[in-house]
Amino acid sequence: MARIGRWGPPLALMGVIFALSAQSDLNSGLGTVDLIGRKIVHATEYGVLWWLWLRALDRVPAVRFRRAGPQLLAAVITIAYACTDELHQSFVDGRHGTPVDVLIDSTGVAIAVAITRTVQARRRP
Repeated sequence: MARIGRWGPPLALMGVIFALSAQSDLNSGLGTVDLIGRKIVHATEYGVLWWLWLRALDRVPAVRFRRAGPQLLAAVITIAYACTDELHQSFVDGRHGTPVDVLIDSTGVAIAVAITRTVQARRRP
């Protein structure tokens, strides 16, 4: 049961992202507000996905032996998934995958890393 609690959340979020990427049109009709809002949501969801992977990987002894090991591996998994998500979108009618969206997703990961490191630094005596 502990494994489900650790590995389930990042896999579930990946499933949600996949399902949303399979939708042919997510446009709300609000123009620029919609575009910017979707990009902020993209960055946020990938920041959360990174954090969920970090939470899962942080308890794996083979990954924890290095200080940045879990953070780096979580980033690699998350950004690789962002790449596959954009590839997936390129096969969905009405959607297209772009490297710019991978960059936006990666920015969400970078922000999550920065927030996590800031919080960890403040907790250290």
